[in-house]
Amino acid sequence: MTYPRIVRCFLAGLLLAGPGFGAAAELPAAFTAALQQAGIPLDHVAVVVQPLDAENPLLSHNAEAALNPASVMKLVTSFAALDLLGPGYVWTTNVWADGTIENGVLSGDLVIKGHGDPTLTLERMWLLQRELRARGVRHIRGNLVLDLSHFELPAIDPGAFDGEPLAPYNAAPGPLVANFNATTLRLKPDGEQVLIVPDIALPGVALTSRLMLTDGAECNGWKDAITPVFPDPERLELVVSGRYPRGCGEQPWTLNLFEPAATFDFIFRGLWAESGGTLTGSTVPGMAPATEPLLKFASEPLADALTRLNKYSNNLMTRNLFLTLGAEAFGAPATLDKSTRAVREVLARRGVPTKKLVLENGAGLSRIERISADALNRMLRAAYNSPLHAEFESALPIVAIDGTLKRRFNGSALSGNAHLKTGSLRDVSALAGYVYTAGGQRISFVMLVNHANARKSEAAQQALLEWVHTTPHGLQPVVDRSPLGHTTPHGLQPVVDRSPVQGEIDEGALR
Repeated sequence: MTYPRIVRCFLAGLLLAGPGFGAAAELPAAFTAALQQAGIPLDHVAVVVQPLDAENPLLSHNAEAALNPASVMKLVTSFAALDLLGPGYVWTTNVWADGTIENGVLSGDLVIKGHGDPTLTLERMWLLQRELRARGVRHIRGNLVLDLSHFELPAIDPGAFDGEPLAPYNAAPGPLVANFNATTLRLKPDGEQVLIVPDIALPGVALTSRLMLTDGAECNGWKDAITPVFPDPERLELVVSGRYPRGCGEQPWTLNLFEPAATFDFIFRGLWAESGGTLTGSTVPGMAPATEPLLKFASEPLADALTRLNKYSNNLMTRNLFLTLGAEAFGAPATLDKSTRAVREVLARRGVPTKKLVLENGAGLSRIERISADALNRMLRAAYNSPLHAEFESALPIVAIDGTLKRRFNGSALSGNAHLKTGSLRDVSALAGYVYTAGGQRISFVMLVNHANARKSEAAQQALLEWVHTTPHGLQPVVDRSPLGHTTPHGLQPVVDRSPVQGEIDEGALR
């Protein structure tokens, strides 16, 4: 194809502008300078900034690019959940006594069916058991039967994402999940050895310490110096090797050791025994009876769950919530396909484009999840115009105050003036949410970076956020001048998605 001379000159001008710099002159100079300092080309960055009372963005750069948002995708799942389920929605964990109860003894099986409650912490497991004892069950002369039929999931390899199967952020979802599927071990120096003591008894699990106690007083980075492995797939033996500084003293260490049902079993039995209860049988899979349960234990309401989910970017909570959307929208059992359809339908109904949306688990712990900055901005605006905006926004971290932003941008004028969700993978850094300006305006803010140097983008994030917060925004909205949004002369079509959507992204989404 031969382009007219004026078009060839235009394209040459873009190339001469360098690797992404100079193509969007409207972006704040401090922001583009910080990106250049970090070695991040502008065509690997998407930005949308729009006053919530304005029809058009102030800034729009690469707004249509389909980029990986990392944990910012949790905003999409949260928005869909508030819209579909409502802030008062609760999960239930149902319990049946399949036998007779007399003098505190259940002669028969205890059957538990989960519906994906992601809020069953140790404290709430204790409350569930307290409710069970209040119904006359103190000793169980039968099996513990777990009904897992509410979710229908493919086999999940917790190490597939980044080779860290025991990392808590890689915990798999499940219909029965206790304490975020986390097992806490305590490392205790004892003479010249380091003992490993679980918080909850782990019958049948061997904990072998091969840790070498060192004399160092410095304790920073101790987790990086130790390695936990299950060396024999046929044996439940956790072997911990490495070096442990004596100066660390006793330290808690939280791991994702087992499948969700196994962790639930250990925690249920451990807490039950601590309260003086007995359970003589085995733990077996099964189906709940068709009768009314003895106990329906309700979770925290959704609005409260979203606060923990977003402020601390809890992947497991989000994955369970994502699956819950599928079950509620299209009936149990929940599947990933049903959940994807449910989210897309909510977004479409609220005017949020879904053409560039790719969902895998709804949590952003993914190589393939994608969304455009434009879609995120439209979703933020739809949430703002919703009667449930207060619940949505209050669940987000506050800059320099709490959650994953507690230690970000400290000492700047941004402190306390923005509710933003963070997202981080090795090659991804993202922020999205609401900024409050010094002049009293409320602004929706989206910034996505997909590049090998993404983790060096914090200075650019701060520069852009400070510009949004401190600059009066009474000017006319800026039209997108980025390569992806530029209207070229003589009918030449805009450049289609040039984002690095196929680049490898390694290492876990911790935020």
